[in-house]
Amino acid sequence: MKTVFVTVGTTSFDELITNITSSEAVQALKARGYERLVLQVGRGSLLPDADSCPHIRLEAFRFKDSIAEDMKQADLVISHAGAGSCLEALGAGRPLLVVVNDKLMNNHQLELARQLHSDSHLLYCTCTTLTETLTTMDLSVLQPFLPGQPKYFANFLDKALGIQ
Repeated sequence: MKTVFVTVGTTSFDELITNITSSEAVQALKARGYERLVLQVGRGSLLPDADSCPHIRLEAFRFKDSIAEDMKQADLVISHAGAGSCLEALGAGRPLLVVVNDKLMNNHQLELARQLHSDSHLLYCTCTTLTETLTTMDLSVLQPFLPGQPKYFANFLDKALGIQ
């Protein structure tokens, strides 16, 4: 069953939950063949029940010890623009659509999303453009996000400090 996993991390982002469960967004997902929508809603005030979103199988929860398995099982991850959530999704090798909360002041999240987008690792939008992005997105343009190699930094430090 083709699945979309949506995460807001440990924060609240009710606007994302409202928009992704709207009939327009659900229709855009269904048109792409998605049949299941799993929501991690964090501290938000919304916790949609399974019947609140017709035409797609809906599951929702607030928190788990780990969402790694949810990400691994997803065919598409939609995430808020928090660095931890983005890196976890990219590390899981899943196609990622980041929804930037444009209501935050001094929004560093937009900078992260823009950079990772310019490197072809993810797509991004805002809640206002979510349905349009779901309709027009081309996931085939995304490039794998290769894990970091901390040994290079450790070797650099060893040399800089004269240990090596």
